[in-house]
Amino acid sequence: MNKDQLELLGSSKVLVTGAAGFIGSNLCETLLEIGAKVVGLDNFATGHKKNITPLEQHNSFSFIEGDIRNIEDCHKACNGVDYVLHQAALGSVPRSINDPITSNDVNVGGFLNMLVASRDAGVKRFIYAASSSTYGDSKALPKVEDKIGKPLSPYAITKFVNELYADNFKKTYDLDTIGLRYFNVFGRKQDPNGAYAAVIPKFVMQFMKHESPVINGDGSFSRDFTYIDNVIQMNMRAIVSDNPEAWNNVYNTAFGERTTLNELVTLLKEYLSDYDSAIADVEVKYGPERRGDVPHSLASIDKAKTLLEYDPKFDMKLGLKEAVKWYWENLK
Repeated sequence: MNKDQLELLGSSKVLVTGAAGFIGSNLCETLLEIGAKVVGLDNFATGHKKNITPLEQHNSFSFIEGDIRNIEDCHKACNGVDYVLHQAALGSVPRSINDPITSNDVNVGGFLNMLVASRDAGVKRFIYAASSSTYGDSKALPKVEDKIGKPLSPYAITKFVNELYADNFKKTYDLDTIGLRYFNVFGRKQDPNGAYAAVIPKFVMQFMKHESPVINGDGSFSRDFTYIDNVIQMNMRAIVSDNPEAWNNVYNTAFGERTTLNELVTLLKEYLSDYDSAIADVEVKYGPERRGDVPHSLASIDKAKTLLEYDPKFDMKLGLKEAVKWYWENLK
C-alpha cells in the first residue's frame, strides 16, 4: 500500500466483529500496528480471551463483550466507526448440519443486525467475511465470482444470504459493502481444539502428539488453502480502495492454487519433522467423507487483483512453514 493508503488506515476507526477469533484478532493486531483506532466485539462463543489480551495494552483499542444477535450491542459497537470488518460468525459445515438453527441465528440474523447498525451509524464501508462454500455444487474450476451452484450445507446457505442482504442494503439504503469469499484460511492463532477445528491446526496438534490424523475420504479432495497474511491484505485493500467500481462486489480471497489433503499431510510431516524427527513415522488414517463437503476448491483471484490491487505474498508452502513454526513455538 502507498503512503496515502496507510495514512487513511492510520486515521480511521475500525470495528472488528469476532475480534477474539482467529482472523479477527489478526486483523485487530495489524490495524493497531498501522495506527488505527480499533473497536473489538465478541461474545467468546468461539473466540478466546487470550487472543485479545495483548491488544488491550494499546490505548487505541477498546473491546465490547457482546453478541451480534443483540441489536443494542451492534449499535453500541458501530457508534463513531468509519469502517466495519465483520468476521463474527459460526463457522463449520458440520456444525451447521448438526445445529442449523443457531448457525442461521448468528450468521443471518446477526449479519442483518450488523448491517442495520452500520447503516444507522453512517459507516463508510461494511466489509464482511463471505465464504467459498457459496460455490456449492458448482464443478467449475477455478471458481469465478459470478458463477455459483446450489449450497450444500446450512452454513453455505447462510453465507449466500449474507451476500444477498449486502447487495440489497446498497440498493435500498446506499450502504457500501465488500464481501470477501474466504478459501480455507489458516495460520497463527487458529484454534486446534474443539469438535469443529480446522484441518491444518488439528492435524498439526495430532502430529505433535504423535497421534494419527484422520483424513475424511481418500485424501484426493483439494482446497485452496490461504495463509492469514493474504486475508489481512485483502481486508486492508477493501478499506483503502478509492475505486467505486470495486465497491459493492464479492471477491475470492485465496492464493489461487490447490492442494490435496494427501499433499497437505505430506508437507506437514516434512515441516514438523524439522522439529521432531519421529513425526515422519506417524501413520495417517482415512475415514468416511463428511456430509456437505465440496470435493475441490480453487479460486480465480483475477477480479481481486484487477479491482482491489490484491497481491498475495504467501503461497501454500511458505504459509504452512510459518504456521508450523508458530504452532511449535506457542502450543508445544
